[in-house]
Amino acid sequence: MANEFVSVIKPTSKSAGTEGKGRAYPVLPVRDTVLFPHAVLPLTVGRESSIQLIQSLGEEKTILVVAQRDARQDSPEGGDLHQVGTRATVHKVVKMPNQSLFVFTEGMERVRLGEFDQTQPFLTANYTALDEVIPEHSPEAEALQRNVLAQFQEIVTSSSTLSDDLQTIALNIEEPSRLADFIAASLPFLTTAEKQELLETSNVKTRLEMINSYLAKELGVQQLRNKIQSEVQDSVQQSQRDFYLREQMKAIQKELGDLDETQKDVADLKEKIEAAGMPEETKKDALKELARLARMNPAAADYSLTRNYVEWLAVLPWSKSSSSEVDIKKAKEFLDEDHYGLKKVKDRILDYLSVRRLKPDMKGPILCFVGPPGVGKTSLGRSIARALGRKFSRISLGGMHDEAEIRGHRRTYIGALPGQIIQHLKRVEVNDPVFMLDEIDKLGRDFRGDPASALLETLDPEQNNTFRDNYLDQPFDLSKVLFICTANQLDTIPAPLLDRMEIIELTGYTEEEKVNIAERYLIPRQIKENGIEPKEGQDAIIEFPTASVGLIARHYTREAGVRRLEQLIGTVCRKTARQVAEGRTEKLIVTPEVIHEFLGGIKVRVDTEIAERTKRPGVAVGLAWTPAGGDVLFIEANKMKGKGGFTMTGQIGDVMKESMQAALTWVRSNALSLGLDDDVLKDIDLHIHVPAGAIPKDGPSAGVTMATALVSLLLDRPIHPLLAMTGEITLSGNVLPVGGIKEKFLAAKRAGVRDVILPIDVKTNVEEDLSADQIDGVTIHYASRIEDVLDVALPKTIGEAAQDEEVREEVLAAVE
Repeated sequence: MANEFVSVIKPTSKSAGTEGKGRAYPVLPVRDTVLFPHAVLPLTVGRESSIQLIQSLGEEKTILVVAQRDARQDSPEGGDLHQVGTRATVHKVVKMPNQSLFVFTEGMERVRLGEFDQTQPFLTANYTALDEVIPEHSPEAEALQRNVLAQFQEIVTSSSTLSDDLQTIALNIEEPSRLADFIAASLPFLTTAEKQELLETSNVKTRLEMINSYLAKELGVQQLRNKIQSEVQDSVQQSQRDFYLREQMKAIQKELGDLDETQKDVADLKEKIEAAGMPEETKKDALKELARLARMNPAAADYSLTRNYVEWLAVLPWSKSSSSEVDIKKAKEFLDEDHYGLKKVKDRILDYLSVRRLKPDMKGPILCFVGPPGVGKTSLGRSIARALGRKFSRISLGGMHDEAEIRGHRRTYIGALPGQIIQHLKRVEVNDPVFMLDEIDKLGRDFRGDPASALLETLDPEQNNTFRDNYLDQPFDLSKVLFICTANQLDTIPAPLLDRMEIIELTGYTEEEKVNIAERYLIPRQIKENGIEPKEGQDAIIEFPTASVGLIARHYTREAGVRRLEQLIGTVCRKTARQVAEGRTEKLIVTPEVIHEFLGGIKVRVDTEIAERTKRPGVAVGLAWTPAGGDVLFIEANKMKGKGGFTMTGQIGDVMKESMQAALTWVRSNALSLGLDDDVLKDIDLHIHVPAGAIPKDGPSAGVTMATALVSLLLDRPIHPLLAMTGEITLSGNVLPVGGIKEKFLAAKRAGVRDVILPIDVKTNVEEDLSADQIDGVTIHYASRIEDVLDVALPKTIGEAAQDEEVREEVLAAVE
């Protein structure tokens, strides 16, 4: 029995084993802190409830200090605290400048919380003092206590943060329980959970064993740390030795006239800096960084960063230009050779190039091509670069949302690089290229910055001669760069950025223009790209008759540009390539039958759709503008028995709803003049619907169309076939002008419309923007009042209605 623990139970104080029911004691919740008995611990009290607790103490300075289960809890309740804490005495309270309190407490005994008597303004509770199981004196207990003491002394000796006085204090403690609590309170590496577990352990033997385990683990960690430190020290000494030897080697090589790779790089960079032609201030900074690089060890952490920076400065085209003179006649030939039509656009470009020729140092303007996809905006930029004899580079801005993409990252960032402008200048190797900034209307914006704002300095001819990239941190002259922007719409471009650009609009093409573009550019390109180009001395493998190209453009595409048309021509060429690969030798003539076989049935029947749907009263055809060009828009009206209700559907916006209300008001107020009963709407409900309901629609250009649809419905007279209109209506019946006339007119022509009604105020726009070839085949009617629209849109006699039926049958029969 001598070698075993004989445990006895001793009370920790006179009150041990009894519950404090005579009164409730204040409970002080603490975060990430455990107070052990016989330990003095300063506590910072900042919570309002805790401050009130300290201030409420009278002569009796006894409190219960209990750790929170979750340190993030700001207002803990009874359930948020551990059940075991420490009864403590407050010795001193110091008020801090920030209104918090600095409280010196001394732990007295372990306690278990009982019932809470109050929760406001602070917690109070009864407690039960915990009895401790103390081992009887034995060799084994003595050995465990000595082992714990020895390990604690070793940790204090090897630690730079623990005071040596802790050893002396520990040596003078004889009681195992107090020794265990003292060591537990003194060890900084114990977690709050581990300290709480030691506080809750009433068996002193178990507590000593737990501390022994923690001390042994910490000793192992310290030994491993010392080993690592020793290895690092050896490595540093080796690095210093290598550095001295390397310096000696450099001195020897210098005497022999030989240079190592690092010195060769420095010499090459210095030669590039001298030849770059950079400004004096920039050259001075570059040579300073190069001198710093020459002194650095290649193994240094920032060696590669400094080298990259110097190399960027050295390779940029600070003074290297294309030095080509603008030939206006040659430029006109290039533009006509690369693009069909676009007369006004070409004239504006040639005007710009002429000024460039007469004044090479001109500032701006920045050209911005705006138009639907596939109309040739980017290819126009390439043609301008070709005409100027300059290098061309395209920067896509679509979806760019980081300002650093334009201005670059600061060198302090990991993986820093210059912005796209400087990167592309490095690629083209001249300081006067043509930069195409594509999709400038699709710039993003988020917490990383606003690229559109960064472009203000880039594009402004008054500022970009000192453009400063964040990575280079040196001014670079961008005034010689010709910036050309492209966009599908202007609404999303910020006004300050739009103010710095000159807008050149590119609208869609007519069917005739599409056919010419296909025959001149698209078909030869697709034949070549798909490998069916005839070899020298051989006949053509495929032939596209003009009528077949027109069939594809009319009934298989519905676009303002020619991108989809080129894709379909490519599909036909790929089908032909497959037949050739399978052994076909005779020429393939692309007839309508071949088109139906390769591309399937007719996909677009807008002209027949207009003729078919306008057979019924209450259906009118409007014209709409979209970012992809103009489009036709059907507006349908219907009536049913009711009480004068009015319903509007079709994913329409507030502006179109107001137009519908205005149209209805005009019809009701002019019912008698239209030949209707004054109370025609008394016993019916009206419903106006704009089909394609999944597509949001809004805008001030459908008022006359809605009024015409209502009058057609109420008079039971269908509108003329193949007729479309646009314009806004007022309550008094005036027709107001609208925008996007060219796009809308071309959309009407593509749809097979033969008559178009436009506001009288847009007549000037038609004369300036539309050519005679574009207007050919379409009759334009101008209207100043809604009565003018109705006179053109609705048949007046039975004979006109019969003639309309003949036209509809003719259109439908032609397609069949």
